Amino acid sequence: MVKVDLDMAWQQFRRLPTTAREATVLLRSGIAPVTKPQDMAYALLAMRSWGMVAGAIKIAAHRFPEFPGLVDEIGELTFRELDERSNALARAWQEQEGLSDKSVIAVLCRDHRGLVETMFAAGKLGAKLLLMNTGFAKPQFAEVVEREGADTLVYDAEFSEILGNVPDDVPRYLAWTDDDDNEHDTLESLIKGSSTDGLPRPKTVGGLVLLTSGTTGTPKGASRQVSSPFAAAQFLDRVPLGINERTFFGAPLFHGTGLSQFLLTLALGSTTVTRRKYDPRKTLEMLEEYKCETLVLVPTMLQRMLELDDEEIKKYDTSALKIIFLAGSALAPEVGNHAMELFGDVVYNLYGSTEVAVASVATPADWKKAPGTVGKVPVGCKVHIYDDDGKRITEPDVTGRIFVGSGLKFEGYTGGGSKDEIDGLLSSGDVGHFDKDGLLFIDGRDDDMIVSGGENVFPAEVENLLIEHKAIADAAVVGVKDEDFGQRLKAFVVLRDGQSLSEDEVKSHVKSELARHKVPREVEFVDDLPRNATGKLLRKELTSDE
Repeated sequence: MVKVDLDMAWQQFRRLPTTAREATVLLRSGIAPVTKPQDMAYALLAMRSWGMVAGAIKIAAHRFPEFPGLVDEIGELTFRELDERSNALARAWQEQEGLSDKSVIAVLCRDHRGLVETMFAAGKLGAKLLLMNTGFAKPQFAEVVEREGADTLVYDAEFSEILGNVPDDVPRYLAWTDDDDNEHDTLESLIKGSSTDGLPRPKTVGGLVLLTSGTTGTPKGASRQVSSPFAAAQFLDRVPLGINERTFFGAPLFHGTGLSQFLLTLALGSTTVTRRKYDPRKTLEMLEEYKCETLVLVPTMLQRMLELDDEEIKKYDTSALKIIFLAGSALAPEVGNHAMELFGDVVYNLYGSTEVAVASVATPADWKKAPGTVGKVPVGCKVHIYDDDGKRITEPDVTGRIFVGSGLKFEGYTGGGSKDEIDGLLSSGDVGHFDKDGLLFIDGRDDDMIVSGGENVFPAEVENLLIEHKAIADAAVVGVKDEDFGQRLKAFVVLRDGQSLSEDEVKSHVKSELARHKVPREVEFVDDLPRNATGKLLRKELTSDE
């Protein structure tokens, strides 16, 4: 027992320099109200008692009660109103359904007040919150609901069909409908019929379950806890978010990208501006109207915005914009470069995953130095690269498996199992390398590598080159069976509107820049590529008929 205590003390001692750096980052950002000791004490107690979701809204309502907390298509709510409305929702569920810290609340919503208030209410009850993907099919949804033990559902009317396979005895509440609905219980009716008084703190802090991307089957549940009170420093170390600003969310809040930035936005007392469905022009309009300093997107959303004419984009006043925060899938060099040309030095490219959380962030300076990089490892995180034998690779420009450690702890899949670990670090599932300056590059998924004629090819390199062509809007490269080579490369190409290109021209473009074994032997032109709700390519769908 003494040995364990000494080991823990030694680990804490070794971590003191990192803790000091993390504390400095938090103080610099203003997230820690050091000039108001009473506010600092309140914040620490709130996070400990209520957890990272409910605690964040209580802190924001305490520090900035009348500051706008949320703007959606209905209108504006202050932090105080969000806090009180989620109190009412939690009380209604507690009294009518008996929901408690033993409950699991599943939510299938787009970004709007109903989703946010459900998140807060679940945290105030100490319930487990299950964030469901809006791209689910009916069988997937029912399977996940059963596997995770969800006993209450919150959903938008447009997803009613998806709930069809869930047993009727599971209570469900409508969060959003475009029409008057008197047949179903709604969140708004619960809120209006209940007291807004605060609740006693729950016996246990509520959990949070994110779902993996599900690109190869039913998504797994990833239970997440914040294991360090300094975890926010992992973002703020490299991304200059500030107090009382405005952030537009195009990325969905059910995904790690949107969720992490939403919680940071709350903690900083900044306004969340959002719409239910992403539209490039509407996004530009709202950036101008609300003078947003930050825009949170997944890379395919940025790509869709940049498909508008440059002159049209320049008509909107985006001068307040200082951060375009991108994560969730790979950012092609051409897309990042184009965004920097139009909006200035504002691109911040984060690399992480549902399981490992934050691994690295590329700042605009990093990107300009090496387009395509995912940057450097922030304070509080650790990234090592290992070879297939588990030996750490320390020399630059050598590709290996990426392993990550951070203060945002992955507790294993809810259905059992976890990711590979080495030296206490978790596998990201990707392969990559550091360059001589310590910048990290992702070479591909470790299971996406194509072996053609004995040569290894990672699709991302070829895809990025294809997207650089002025006639190509999107591209994917997969390996298909070949009797002579084992696998051959096949490219799926989406052309820009009004553009034309032949198969030979596509091959010539790749051949002019890359080795011969990286040139696709087959090219298929398609209208679009299959992607999930967060923009990740569903490669399995491209190879299912091959």
